[in-house]
Amino acid sequence: MSLTAYLDKGASLGPEAPCLTMAGGSLSYGEVQAFSWSVARALTRSGVRPGDPVAVLSGNDPTAFACVFGIARAGAVWCPVNPRNEAAENRELLHLFGATALLYRASYAPLVEAIRGSLPALTTLVCLDSADTADPSLAEWLALPAAPLEEVAPPDDVVALVGTGGTTGRPKGVRLTDRNLETMSAITLMSYPFTGRPVYLALAPLTHAAGVLCFPVMALGGEIVVMPAPDLGEFLALTQAHRVTHAFLPPTLVYMLLDRPELDTTDLSSLQCLWYGAAPMSADRLAEAVTRIGPVLGQLFGQSEAPMMISTMAPADHLHADGSLALERFGSAGRPAPLVTVAVMDDEGRLLPTGERGEVVVRSSLVMAGYHRDPQATAEASRFGWHHTGDIGYLDADGWLFLVDRAKDMIISGGFNVYSAEVEQALMSHPAVQDCAVVGLPDPKWGERVVAVVQLRQAAAVDPAEVRAFVKARIGGVKAPKEVLVWDDLPRSKVGKVVKPEIRAQLLRA
Repeated sequence: MSLTAYLDKGASLGPEAPCLTMAGGSLSYGEVQAFSWSVARALTRSGVRPGDPVAVLSGNDPTAFACVFGIARAGAVWCPVNPRNEAAENRELLHLFGATALLYRASYAPLVEAIRGSLPALTTLVCLDSADTADPSLAEWLALPAAPLEEVAPPDDVVALVGTGGTTGRPKGVRLTDRNLETMSAITLMSYPFTGRPVYLALAPLTHAAGVLCFPVMALGGEIVVMPAPDLGEFLALTQAHRVTHAFLPPTLVYMLLDRPELDTTDLSSLQCLWYGAAPMSADRLAEAVTRIGPVLGQLFGQSEAPMMISTMAPADHLHADGSLALERFGSAGRPAPLVTVAVMDDEGRLLPTGERGEVVVRSSLVMAGYHRDPQATAEASRFGWHHTGDIGYLDADGWLFLVDRAKDMIISGGFNVYSAEVEQALMSHPAVQDCAVVGLPDPKWGERVVAVVQLRQAAAVDPAEVRAFVKARIGGVKAPKEVLVWDDLPRSKVGKVVKPEIRAQLLRA
């Protein structure tokens, strides 16, 4: 399926049905279809050829997301650009992609001005929502005469170029094919509950997880309610008002949602699945969420290189047959998805038996077509014939996947391997801790010492020594942090993940 096939499938179920909704206004499936053809003709008239990268720079906005289907109809490649990136990072990504066109919202015009002069390949720029910029507005651009067009397939099946985010060095471009996103969509529809026409509330950035989850929803003719900014009070109000059935929140926002006083008085009975993922989640807070929000929490684990669905845990998997919480699974990342083979490998390429820890590796049509213009990184990620996730984990006897760390985050203290995720789970079970990060710092005695930085819940206070003792009682003295620091907030990436390299750098400078 091409990207446009999801839109066209939804339209076939009723072109007048709402497709993209925001602030009380909706675009129907038929309107989004017609708009996508107009964008495709305008791109072709502007010299965009099949296979050319076309970037979209916008916050969550229905018009910007509808442009994705016009890009696909022209056979071009969608390049979602996160507006929260620094100008230098976006310039580097657009240069790497070789983007020839950029569609942007006026609020990001200063960022566009800062980067356009160093991107000679970028010859078509269009402002989506204003006529007061140096570039033509969307209305002006679409109004120019354009020849009829037949839908064109991309020459190498690559439909999206996605930046890896740059938190581990220079950003890379992930080449995603129509088969990758078809596999992801199929797994989504297989693995989670969908009854009737879904209503999906997109709070997280459409440039990331929230965007690709739109495709399976559209295949069912569902409505996508777009939130322009991540306001959890508005999230609850919209869920009740629109009878939302599906949504995605990273764990940090789930924690914040649990602290909202109106949570327990909001009608959330329409929810079929509230996905969580993109970072490990506290097992204790997950139990609280299932209890207070309902048995609708659904976990997903994936990465840009294998989008969203390497492993899944449906809402029903959070419970035993008798309805009690399946707490022993709450620390897992679910089971390998139906169309994915997952194994655990050592450094020499040997597959490890049940229970042994090593790097999580994957085989599936979910896996990317490689890194853009980076054959060395592509070869490194696919050595021994498997895709390497960079995550350390193990599979238990029942097939549940447990992630214990990122390979680069493992701490070796006194000759022992300390997995930061295990320490973080223990910290998150402390009643005063809202969020945390564990890093290793150089130590003359231990080689590396375990250091924890914690963010407290609102109005909470804590003695760091008491936190150390709390963790030591749960996982032992070797793994317990030698030092606990309390920060008001933790540095986060554009998608809400805690950025450990920045924490480590700040601690080393202190």
